[in-house]
Amino acid sequence: MTRPRPSHVMLAAVFTIAGVLHYAFPGAYARIMPPWLPHPRALVLLSGAFQIAGGLGVLHPRTRRAAGWGLILLLLAVWPANVQMLLNARASGAPAGAQALLLLRIPLQLLLIWWVWRSCVRSP
Repeated sequence: MTRPRPSHVMLAAVFTIAGVLHYAFPGAYARIMPPWLPHPRALVLLSGAFQIAGGLGVLHPRTRRAAGWGLILLLLAVWPANVQMLLNARASGAPAGAQALLLLRIPLQLLLIWWVWRSCVRSP
């Protein structure tokens, strides 16, 4: 079995930690769920489980490609929550700097998608 590359280990850490945080602070994540989505707490816990599974999945060559595709789909699925977080900040009158950081977070999803695709999905 080939050892995971540093990018795989970093991806595993990022997504596994993020997934665990969904369980440690579910209320914080539920507050950024778009209001049109039902059962925000359940969706937070489900997305946390998928992040953990995907993060761990990138470590093994047999599951890496499927985990990569799953993480890409997950990143697309949680994109509305990132937009909602910005909308919430604007509605609450958050400082301009905080709003700018949240605005930058939205295209960061594209960078994460590229990183997952490059590390896990594309052919070596």
